[in-house]
Amino acid sequence: MSWAPEERYSRQMLFAGIGVEGQRRLLAARVAIVGCGATGSAVATLLARSGVGTLRLIDRDYVEPSNLQRQSLFDEADAAESMPKALAAAKKIAAFNSQIVVEPQVADLTPANVRPLLQGAQLILDGTDNFETRYLVNDYAVQNSVPWIYAAAVGSYGVTLNVLPGKTACLACLFPDPPRGTFDTCDTAGILNSAASLVASIEAAEALKLLVGADDKIRRTLLSFDLWTNAQAEVAASAARLGCRACERRDFVHLAGEGRPHVTMCGRNSVQIHERHRPVDFAEMSFRLKPHGVVRHNNFVLKFWHDPYEMTLFPDGRAIIKGTTDTALARSLYARYVGS
Repeated sequence: MSWAPEERYSRQMLFAGIGVEGQRRLLAARVAIVGCGATGSAVATLLARSGVGTLRLIDRDYVEPSNLQRQSLFDEADAAESMPKALAAAKKIAAFNSQIVVEPQVADLTPANVRPLLQGAQLILDGTDNFETRYLVNDYAVQNSVPWIYAAAVGSYGVTLNVLPGKTACLACLFPDPPRGTFDTCDTAGILNSAASLVASIEAAEALKLLVGADDKIRRTLLSFDLWTNAQAEVAASAARLGCRACERRDFVHLAGEGRPHVTMCGRNSVQIHERHRPVDFAEMSFRLKPHGVVRHNNFVLKFWHDPYEMTLFPDGRAIIKGTTDTALARSLYARYVGS
């Protein structure tokens, strides 16, 4: 069934900050969301229901049971099938708004593919779980003068920043270097679904302001909050930092891929192997792996269990190996069962 925009978005159009012209701009907008986890799936839901015309969903991961506590676009069937998050999210969005375009991309955003994956987006939203990817997005956005919004949540804590290249501070202005040492993740400190939902709601609201042209309403601070302790703080971010590597010196080291590893940690006691780029025939691979453990596949992923390890293989040869944080061991397992 198809509804006219005047009916579907009527309550949103009544809001003075959007109106008829703002809704027209939303329907013509193109937004890329990098990561479809807790924050990414929530912000994708909000923007899809708001009528953002084209959403490109980029995610490297698959749905598993532990996601269902906070990742709003997925259900038990997605987890049982180990569906790639981008595809599962696109399917769910189509069920409640078939009038927008959703472009799912099952991919790990890297320097090699960042340009084709983000090209054409007028706004980039952060739904990732690591600073490596965020610095890559920041480099791309600053170099190409594309606004983006940084957002993160862990435990009961959330933080978000609007980056308007040439107008505000960027991520490298506030955090010149990636965090060092140990720090909390969802796998070590857990996460409240309300913290992820709140930071996604703030991110979505700021995105609407940017897309309808309400520049004077856009927040120009790094906002952080803790829902459990009720703490809240803001740090000024209205201007670029003098000497900023990205804004001033135009030194885009992350975009150049300098020092970027091909074997990386992937959270939840897992290692990602993404140095191989070759098509994988799941039927042939399944036949080859059956003597060595339990294997099953669908059109999107192949799962292989060889106790105590679990391997998830994608059609392009990328793999996530669960059960170890030893990158050398993960590479060895990949070579043994998939090939070097």
